[in-house]
Amino acid sequence: MLILPVAKVIIVDKIKYDICHTLSIFVKRIKKLSMSKCEQCIVRQFSSLNALNKEELIKMANCKTSYTIKKGEPLFEEGETVNGVFCIKEGVCKMTKLSDNGKDQIVKLAKPGELLGQRSMISEEAANLSAIALEDMEVCFIPKTELMGFFNENNQFSMNMMKAICGDLKDSDDHMVNMAQKTVKQRLAETLLYLEENFGVNEDNSLRLQLSREELAGLIGTATESCIRLLSEFNKNGLIELAGKKITLLEKNLLKKIS
Repeated sequence: MLILPVAKVIIVDKIKYDICHTLSIFVKRIKKLSMSKCEQCIVRQFSSLNALNKEELIKMANCKTSYTIKKGEPLFEEGETVNGVFCIKEGVCKMTKLSDNGKDQIVKLAKPGELLGQRSMISEEAANLSAIALEDMEVCFIPKTELMGFFNENNQFSMNMMKAICGDLKDSDDHMVNMAQKTVKQRLAETLLYLEENFGVNEDNSLRLQLSREELAGLIGTATESCIRLLSEFNKNGLIELAGKKITLLEKNLLKKIS
């Protein structure tokens, strides 16, 4: 008498599993379909891709590949041949350069809408930096063969890409001057303000992009111990509030004066 009820339970569980599995596949297909339509992608408006017409965008959608990159995983590494560019759809990554002492210097933080690998693609050189996900990311890879066709045929696209590369070079120059002329305290204050302005805050007003102390030290170009000591000093003076990895800016005007 007990066999029938158990069999029914097994059948019901199997039906539930099949339904959930089918829905999961359906959602993934819908997501993949939506990501494939470059002409409907909002983030392209923030990069060189906004110069492409509908036909070019459809052509690009047919040749690109979409990836999910987990936190801590590399999009590409220094010295690697990329053969294309990555367009960031969601998430943030750090661009790092390995120094002679074996430590990673964070050169830049890249956010949605940015293209990575443009300089390497045009110069036909290996990647000069590594790109590591700071949070889960959705990215699209566009092969070089397709992009160079747009580069040769669409003057506005090629001009936009060159402007983007020039902008990166300017930021690199500014970063080098800051590293040479500003104190570590000034660089930390400036970086905290930059993180809030560019990446926003959580509901509790803490910085949305949570960097480890080591990552924050790598961003301002100092030892982790020095970064921790300065954060404690800022916290003690009421400029910021620390709660684990969370950092909340309390006195932004004073931080601006320091920077």
